[in-house]
Amino acid sequence: MRKLTYGMNVSLDGYIAAPGGGIDWGVPSDELFQFWSDQLQATELTLYGRKLWQTMSSHWPTGDQQPDAGPADVEFARRWRDMAKVVFSSTLDKVDWNARLFGGDAVAEIARLKAEDGGPMDIGGAALAGAAMRAGLIDEYVLTTSPVLVGGGTPFFAALDGSVSLRLVETRTFPGGVVLTRYETRR
Repeated sequence: MRKLTYGMNVSLDGYIAAPGGGIDWGVPSDELFQFWSDQLQATELTLYGRKLWQTMSSHWPTGDQQPDAGPADVEFARRWRDMAKVVFSSTLDKVDWNARLFGGDAVAEIARLKAEDGGPMDIGGAALAGAAMRAGLIDEYVLTTSPVLVGGGTPFFAALDGSVSLRLVETRTFPGGVVLTRYETRR
């Protein structure tokens, strides 16, 4: 069975995007960017909701060709393009860059993918991850918390019907006061 991880940059008040979708408060340091790039390399399959897919696919297919792209950007762009991706959307018609589109029951598909043999999977996008959380499919949560309050927006955690017991497995501090916390779901 595959492991499913949900991880994103988060404001101190628990949001992955500010009101209006802004994420400029979460610009990572070089060290934090490298952490996320290493996470990507260790992942066999990434599951995207439509909004996060549109954000990622608007930049990373050519992120290594931008005039200001450094070695870390080049590495991340290559890793992103090469890795397998599933995009969950009922409104998109097609996806590119080593991705396939799935428009059916997301929870059933995520459960099916988890049951397969294979390497780790990541999930991104608040609505998609929220559905997986409510279904008890998330094995690990990775939060890199920025020292900023955005006051509202898109929350990292979905509303749940009950509590989920977690075990802290790692903490780390990055430049700029960003704190990594990694939790495993207790089963």
